[in-house]
Amino acid sequence: RNFFAKRTKELKPAVQSAPGWKLFGKVPPRENLPKDSKIIQQEYEARTGRMYKPPPPSARRKNIEFEPLSTTALILEDRPANLPAKSVEEALRHRQEYDEMVAEAKKREIKEAHKRKKIMRERFKQEENIASAMVIWVNEILPNWEGMRATRRVRELWWQGLPPSVRGKVWSLAVGNELNITPELYEIFLSRAKERWKSFSETGSENDIEDAGASVADREASLELIKLDISRTFPSLYIFQKGGPYHDLLHSVLGAYTCYRPDVGYVQGMSFIAAVLILNLEEADAFIAFANLLNKPCQLAFFRVDHSMMLKYFAAFEVFFEENLPKLFLHFKSYSLTPDIYLIDWIFTLYSKSLPLDLACRVWDVFCRDGEEFLFRTGLGILRLYEDILLQMDFIHIAQFLTKLPEDITSEKLFSCIAAIQMQNSNKKWAQVFASLMKDNKEGDKNHSPAPKS
Repeated sequence: RNFFAKRTKELKPAVQSAPGWKLFGKVPPRENLPKDSKIIQQEYEARTGRMYKPPPPSARRKNIEFEPLSTTALILEDRPANLPAKSVEEALRHRQEYDEMVAEAKKREIKEAHKRKKIMRERFKQEENIASAMVIWVNEILPNWEGMRATRRVRELWWQGLPPSVRGKVWSLAVGNELNITPELYEIFLSRAKERWKSFSETGSENDIEDAGASVADREASLELIKLDISRTFPSLYIFQKGGPYHDLLHSVLGAYTCYRPDVGYVQGMSFIAAVLILNLEEADAFIAFANLLNKPCQLAFFRVDHSMMLKYFAAFEVFFEENLPKLFLHFKSYSLTPDIYLIDWIFTLYSKSLPLDLACRVWDVFCRDGEEFLFRTGLGILRLYEDILLQMDFIHIAQFLTKLPEDITSEKLFSCIAAIQMQNSNKKWAQVFASLMKDNKEGDKNHSPAPKS
């Protein structure tokens, strides 16, 4: 024990006097420990004959929190003993550089602080607007829905985005229930879906009864696709993945729909639409809105993959594309880049997969107000927003860009671009242009029909 104590005492001075290392050879050890940037600054001031005066506390911290990093102040420190000392000119230059670095850092901090304040002000204003709008929707509009829904005041308020608390209710009313689906009917189709799942999981065979012309193999594939798609629905939220609070709910709504509409079945993209509805409505109400929404002409054409109808929608879209964005239209034409390359994904999911969820919900708000026209107007709004970038791109990069839009897309920018899109061509509105395309198609079919037999 005494031996070790003695050895430790002997070693301590040796350790303290051990020389440091440099790249070539040894250098004497640094006597002082690493210094704080304030001490370095004070010592520099003392050496240059200028007294260091710390600023008063009130001047040091007002609204801006800033402390220069200790590494910034290293420029003020003297060189190691084995190197030539700094000249007065060099020391002054270093001091100037240090002051410039500190000033630049302060500028950045002030800029960031102003940015944070602006964001907070905008958020507070947005929250106030939502709160006041909610009162109007709950107390004035919803109790008098049929009389007020088409008024200019309500339409303008609707454009601003629905308050989340009334969003589901307004969507339900706007979409309607032409199919006359009841919660009881939903339960019937849900129980059928559950029986089918049980049957498939137990037998794994095709012994089930065929229904509405669809084979058991097709239905089984459809049910398997639902399982796969649910795990891909809003993956960043984690609420629809297995074990998440909305996984079984989404599974139920989609399964019940495949039993309700076996002629349509399950198509990729449906899970996103059902998920958005589930986030805003109760289970049965979400199913009712989902079934009615998918029964609209545009959605039915896309989900039943009616190529003829889809081409009419693309043709109508291109009429307004050329009218609103002629330069970009010609650029796309030069690469033979057709709307189906980017529009199908947008329309299939009603933008819920392509845009941030809160922005997609605002698109849904106005889609429920204006119908299918707004889906195509939103598409043109996106193209207008990124027109300058897209004009510099080739086919591959345009397709990649439009398939995965930037995540920083904001509601204000997009909706200002959508507002600038004119849905009128030669005094014809969307519905008239689409109707004329349908008429031309029918006349073309007549002209190409075989002559009657004599």
